[in-house]
Amino acid sequence: MREPAFWRTDGGRGSGALARALLSPLGHVYAWTVARRLRRTEPVNVGIPVFCVGNLTVGGTGKTPVAAALMARLKDMGRTPAALSRGYGGTLPGPVEVDTTRHSARETGDEPLLLAREAAAWISRDRVAGAQAIAASGADVIVMDDGHQNPALAKDCSIVVVDGTAGWGAGTLFPAGPLREPVAAGLARANAVIVMMPGPGHTPDYHRLGLADLEIPVFHAWLEPAAPPPDGPLVAFAGIGRPQKFFDALSAAGARLSEIADYPDHHPYSERDIAALKALAQAHDARLVTTEKDWVRLDSETRRDVIAWPVKAEFANPAALDGLLRDVLDAANTDR
Repeated sequence: MREPAFWRTDGGRGSGALARALLSPLGHVYAWTVARRLRRTEPVNVGIPVFCVGNLTVGGTGKTPVAAALMARLKDMGRTPAALSRGYGGTLPGPVEVDTTRHSARETGDEPLLLAREAAAWISRDRVAGAQAIAASGADVIVMDDGHQNPALAKDCSIVVVDGTAGWGAGTLFPAGPLREPVAAGLARANAVIVMMPGPGHTPDYHRLGLADLEIPVFHAWLEPAAPPPDGPLVAFAGIGRPQKFFDALSAAGARLSEIADYPDHHPYSERDIAALKALAQAHDARLVTTEKDWVRLDSETRRDVIAWPVKAEFANPAALDGLLRDVLDAANTDR
């Protein structure tokens, strides 16, 4: 879906405030449903540590790159991690291990294909069944991409990722705003928070985000380009939670953007979409560039004409993050 503008508006008496007021009752019903499921479900322990990388808002926080970074750090510690994802947007119910040479984004969703580049990645609409399959496969730690509001699987560490610029939007619950649940309730179940900023030179406003007095670790991170932007004029397109972040990052890295095109998150690109993008690039004598997440949703023929610009999550204090990971692993081993 495409994020409505009124989700990110903090006040006023215009149409955005009216839309939020009209939708607020539905938001309270949504939050009550989430709270009821959390309260009534007994989490299942599958015998290996589980790190959950989730968020309190709908889309656009950078949790998938964070999950990939955690798997890389766990591998450096000698562990054998595997990612677990619902496979949003895919047709396969799972549990199934993602094969990047055989599966498409239409089958698995886009995010699992990206995670599978770092380590084994599994999709399963039933998180417990997926976790059990991972444990049986020989992995010794699970990194779950999303699922902070899903209580079915017992978690050893729940990490909430928040966009430090957008924050919690207008502070209203879905569909009146981007929140999946009240901020206080979501943070109460978290073991750590990662604040994603545009770059290392941007300091999070912890007071505005309500994080200044938290008694759990709060980390500062950003998405770092893994390669320079392509040379020459470019037409950039993206169908992610907040496409403007991608366009801004390209510009900040020195890219020459002739035109941009944004689509809803997880957008399945049609032949008509691709034809329009190619025509736009031809009109500007430019090349097409997109995110890795969008690139994996393209068919193999289209990929030859589109450049994927890779990014990776970097942390202001990686040693502290490693300390958290080790503490969780040690505690999990002691409990088991």
